Amino acid sequence: MATPRISAYLPPDVDPTKAALAFGRRALPKLNEELQAPELLTQQRALMALCDLVHDPEKVYQAIALGFLDSLKTLLVHQDQTVRQKTTEVLSVMALHSIGREGLIRSGVISALTGLLDDPVDICRKNTHQIFDMLAKLPEGAGGVLRAGLIPPLVLKLRTELEEIQELILETLSNCLRVEVSEALAAGAITVLKEKLSHPSAAIRSKAAWVLLEISSHAEGKIAVCKEELIPALLSLLEDTEPEVQVSSAGALMFAIVTPQGRSSAMGAEAIPPLLSLVAEETSKARLNAIKTLTLLAELPEGRQALLDHRDTFQRWLDDPSEAVQRAAEIAIAVIDWKP
Repeated sequence: MATPRISAYLPPDVDPTKAALAFGRRALPKLNEELQAPELLTQQRALMALCDLVHDPEKVYQAIALGFLDSLKTLLVHQDQTVRQKTTEVLSVMALHSIGREGLIRSGVISALTGLLDDPVDICRKNTHQIFDMLAKLPEGAGGVLRAGLIPPLVLKLRTELEEIQELILETLSNCLRVEVSEALAAGAITVLKEKLSHPSAAIRSKAAWVLLEISSHAEGKIAVCKEELIPALLSLLEDTEPEVQVSSAGALMFAIVTPQGRSSAMGAEAIPPLLSLVAEETSKARLNAIKTLTLLAELPEGRQALLDHRDTFQRWLDDPSEAVQRAAEIAIAVIDWKP
């Protein structure tokens, strides 16, 4: 199904002429002055020139040293949409470089961007979420997103944002919820993510399942996933046509059923047949997660009894090229063969 794409093209009435630049280091100080100039066109031209320059990590380093980030943070609240668009674009390009990410985190750009979550211009919001996504890949960036109180609004935006932006939000959440999940749970993340598991987009289904995996890695998250009866929904995704969706959902299941309640729910939902189907597929990327999940179910008497007839399925993976799969198969067989 065709979906609208967010355009980065500037309005037709904007002069795209770039600011004239001197060569070398003198260009950046001049641009910083122009960013603070009162003339709108001067600011626009300076931002367009800066967008080109910050593709070079050396220029990013120089720009941070010259104090550009303070000027850019001020422009994030500019009334002109082109200024906001190009400012967020500059920051998103800077976030592609390690020196840029570190500078943005130290300078408090995360908090400064919070006001753009409701920006009327799609590309401004997309650029903003791209920055959050890139910064949250670093532990200090994920911590910055959490400290800025962004988790509740990000969860809420999953209901209303465009698909492109939803994918970025899910990426950001997956990194942040690895650290802490309380705010997300309080904001109703489980309910929203459950809805996304049936989204038409395979990318959104997969990323939503991955966020649930991160949530389930925490004790309180495991309880919430079982309480909301998400296990049947995750099981249905094991038969998804997209391998990445299978991998994410199998991983989320693996973490969720660590608790006795989770294993009981999985057995009640007849989890073993679809998991065995994944284990049997030679091309399944989800095989490792499926084997580990079945091993957890084999710790239950009824699970072990059900899997005794499928011991050969695990036996064949003892020669798998992946050492992780070999080891998981060995453990699964040992658990299945165990006698009280």
